Amino acid sequence: MQIKIAPSILASDFANVGETVRNLEASGADLVHCDVMDGNFVPPITFGAQMVKAIRPHTKLPLDCHLMVLHPETHIEDFARAGADIITVHAEACDIPALFREIASFGVKKSAVINPDTPVGKIFPAVDEGADMILLMSVRPGWGGQKFIHETLQKIETLRNYCVARGKPDLDIEVDGGITEENVKDVIAAGANVIVAGSTVFRAADMVATIRRLRG
Repeated sequence: MQIKIAPSILASDFANVGETVRNLEASGADLVHCDVMDGNFVPPITFGAQMVKAIRPHTKLPLDCHLMVLHPETHIEDFARAGADIITVHAEACDIPALFREIASFGVKKSAVINPDTPVGKIFPAVDEGADMILLMSVRPGWGGQKFIHETLQKIETLRNYCVARGKPDLDIEVDGGITEENVKDVIAAGANVIVAGSTVFRAADMVATIRRLRG
């Protein structure tokens, strides 16, 4: 299974975000992870569809848009038209089947996510509803730089086993939060194949080498 690295621009310099995504592409990243926060579902406010629209011309990499927002159904069209390639919605905040139908209607890949305190079984219906990717948060959403929650490893393994049992052994499982060069091998061994990394990538002296090492 291909290991994909999805650096989060939340940890980047917003004053130079166009240059940032060009550098990510040149450095071997596979996706650009866009952490969208509305100040309601999580306390901080980051950015919205206008940021996605602004960076779209600067990279051919897929834009992986994680909507940490209340009422995500009101934002799907804006992000799809802005250039999102993947839209991820929280199982805690919406009706997954309805949102998946809307996301798919724009030709965008469908993804769902759960927070660390949510039982992993809450995300199983999204697998059965045809998710293109499942995201597990390994920190509490809202801020970068947090430490990886170790219990996430068991959730990854349980989710991968469920995917195998449902005839979807190669479904992308993404993990977001606290992933470093030291713990990424455990994350991959548990069954994840899409690695979100913010601080680890953007604080690196050599981004190319760091992305290569994050592949495990």
